[in-house]
Amino acid sequence: MTRRNCRTETDVTQTARIWLMAMLFAAAFALAACDQANGTGKDKNGKDAKDEVPAVPVEVAATRRAEMAAVYTGTAPIESERAAFVMPKVKGEIRQVLVDEGQHVREGQILARLDGDQLRLEVALAEATMRKLERDYARNTELQAKGLISAVSIDNLKYELEAARASWELTRLQLSYTDIRSPIGGTVTRRTNVVKVGNTVTPVGGVIESTDSALFFVEDLDTLMLRINVPERELAKLEVGQIAELGFDAVPSRAFTGKVALISPYVDDETATFMVRIRITDTSGLLRPGMFARVAVIYERKLDALQIPRTALLDGDGPPKVFVVKDGKAAERPVQLGLSNGAYVEIVTGLKDGEQVVVVGQAAIKPGATVRIVNTPARPSARTQPAVAAG
Repeated sequence: MTRRNCRTETDVTQTARIWLMAMLFAAAFALAACDQANGTGKDKNGKDAKDEVPAVPVEVAATRRAEMAAVYTGTAPIESERAAFVMPKVKGEIRQVLVDEGQHVREGQILARLDGDQLRLEVALAEATMRKLERDYARNTELQAKGLISAVSIDNLKYELEAARASWELTRLQLSYTDIRSPIGGTVTRRTNVVKVGNTVTPVGGVIESTDSALFFVEDLDTLMLRINVPERELAKLEVGQIAELGFDAVPSRAFTGKVALISPYVDDETATFMVRIRITDTSGLLRPGMFARVAVIYERKLDALQIPRTALLDGDGPPKVFVVKDGKAAERPVQLGLSNGAYVEIVTGLKDGEQVVVVGQAAIKPGATVRIVNTPARPSARTQPAVAAG
């Protein structure tokens, strides 16, 4: 073999060795990368890389005890418990208007006067007829005692006299109706446009009293109430005497209270609701009929309920659960819920006083994960708020 051929074989051998070393290095690098991805790599201290997974940052809140109330919520306008439509009882021209809207009136006070000229004449005619029959009856009674007239004649005259007296009383009653009076004490809240001097008003026979047929509307502003329609599923929770908290946009700086005065035994088959009447216990002169109220009827109250923020509850099916943080680890724990309001829920079982639950960051952790608390655990305690049950 010549020197040239030997040199060629040597070059080929060296080239093959270089390619083999490159392939071995690439394989070793790929294997190391795979080990690191699978968590089997080692750090500089010889520990597994999976032990160095960083802790998940979370925010926690400690369980607190505070008062919590369960309520049914609804809305309704205020009504006056004592209210009256004042209507004309006889036809007549308005001669005087004595009150206006906003004025307080007594029971029986005259609100307006109609002309009574024709009725006064009818009273005079009925009285004259009655007086004549009284004289005739007295004279015939003397004659009947002497046997000059029959008993039948005197009886007929007696009946005529009684009819005349009734006619006289009726015309007097009709005349008294020209003074339009308030049937109750209260405040004139409405006076219709027809109530003006010179207008002729007529009673509306057979029509239920309403704002369309009334001249005045008088309401007692000290006896205010409201009606709410409650779903039938809440019937067992409500009782007469329960407290209702009331809020009004017209008086935002003041809280009012009421009491359940009546629970209707009738359930509307179309709406599946029943009516609850709430009497406002103290109006302080600030409330008026027609104001819109937000109602919260308290049917259960707990003075020392264990509470956590609602945001601590985990999303998902099944029973409610929370993450409890202890010694830097997150443990999943099922809980039983009680009352609730907009921000907090009551915990009946599953947690103890002072335990810390995760309120932010639950989606990034799993049971047993290492966590790092990034906030001050002592959050403000749950304020006393009504627990919304329906509405």
